[in-house]
Amino acid sequence: MKPILSSLLFAAALFSATAVYAVGEATPDEAKAMAIKAAEYLKVVGPDKAFPEFDAKDGPWHDRDLYVYVLDDTGVMLAHGTNPGLIGKSLLEFKDVDGKPITQDALAVKDIGWINFKWQNPLTKAVEPKVAYIVRVGEYAVVVGAYK
Repeated sequence: MKPILSSLLFAAALFSATAVYAVGEATPDEAKAMAIKAAEYLKVVGPDKAFPEFDAKDGPWHDRDLYVYVLDDTGVMLAHGTNPGLIGKSLLEFKDVDGKPITQDALAVKDIGWINFKWQNPLTKAVEPKVAYIVRVGEYAVVVGAYK
């Protein structure tokens, strides 16, 4: 009887750990929805108001592992929800672990679209496939990504 009970407790713990982990990561559909909302917000309030709000770590533009970042047409980071040290820097030559040009791929999106790359997941610390949804607003690329 004890081995069966132990197995059931182990299975329950494993299931609950998986459920908690799933709550921690957003989906690509949620990333898309946030990118669309952020782009609309940028259109309405303009960059002077939107960019600092996108940067605020405790603001409304963060949801679990989702955050907004914005690039200009030259690849300069104008807003970044988790790494303010990137703001003002050119990321035109920025690549993932496989050498995929992430910024160039994002800037190649001329209206709306997805890009795929690999990135270190802050929850698992493993390099994992990630997708990002890009919405163009004039000279800006509004980007939100999620792990697949």
